[in-house]
Amino acid sequence: MMVLYSGTTCPFSQRCRFVLYEKGMDFEVRDIDLFNKPEDISVMNPYGRVPILVERDLILYESNIINEYIDERFPHPQLMPADPVMRARTRLFLHNFEKELFVHVGVLEDRSARSDEKKLENARRMIRDRLSQLAPLLIKNRYMLGEEFSMLDVTMAPLLWRLDHYGIELPKNAAPIQKYAERIFSRPAYIEALTPSEKVMRR
Repeated sequence: MMVLYSGTTCPFSQRCRFVLYEKGMDFEVRDIDLFNKPEDISVMNPYGRVPILVERDLILYESNIINEYIDERFPHPQLMPADPVMRARTRLFLHNFEKELFVHVGVLEDRSARSDEKKLENARRMIRDRLSQLAPLLIKNRYMLGEEFSMLDVTMAPLLWRLDHYGIELPKNAAPIQKYAERIFSRPAYIEALTPSEKVMRR
């Protein structure tokens, strides 16, 4: 059985929990206290971070790598496109999201940056501006790649859920992003994957 070592408030862990519930398979989630991590976390992941997926003698870390493995191992429902060209484009999108959005999420999640209001405000602004740029894509599309729910939506969901929590208010022209977020949040797997700590992040 797969075991996911997961932070109860970690947006990257939430991605993996979301995928596991979408697949509807047997797995175990082990909650890790992010501020008092057991020693074996650093043994399994040299960077000392969660999520970590363990299946027999396989140990994986980094949420996008974990999620692609789960998707290939349990192909239904398929979250990465079957077409190689579309799959490559999706990976490029995922890479861009990490560089343009989630690098700033990392700043907002970093306890040591809490006193640097200038740094935090810059991270909020960068996220707000990038999400606003994505809004036109979602005027006609139900999800990032069109009508089909995909790994791109999984990746975005934890950030969209935490906008209030991070103190990010989207402008009016980003309304399609808010509607898109609600579509994701209504998915049964999304609701199941939420931890009690995550449920209270959003009013």
